[in-house]
Amino acid sequence: MREGEIEKRSESRNILDQYCSVEFSVSSREPAYLFNIRDVSSLGTGILVKENSAVLKHLNVGDVLDMKYNPAKSRGLPESVRTEIKHITKFDHGPYRGYHLVGLLLLRGSGD
Repeated sequence: MREGEIEKRSESRNILDQYCSVEFSVSSREPAYLFNIRDVSSLGTGILVKENSAVLKHLNVGDVLDMKYNPAKSRGLPESVRTEIKHITKFDHGPYRGYHLVGLLLLRGSGD
């Protein structure tokens, strides 16, 4: 971050040190989805979802889901964490064109 800039991320970068992927289901009728956790923009950590993916129809900003985070270290156990969808941002240009970044905020530590 450059001097004078304000951090706009909802979740610090250290999530990438702890977890490599996240798994969740949006309903009992839908399959579970597995995504690598990414840090691709100033908007923060999240998952990249193709614009034609069925899961996008079920995700909305403000939704809170139970997600299973898979540890970066191979010997660790997955951890279930309540997670809020903070933003869904479409990439129109660059290497992620045709994808949406779904920003994630882990809700642990606030009485959960």
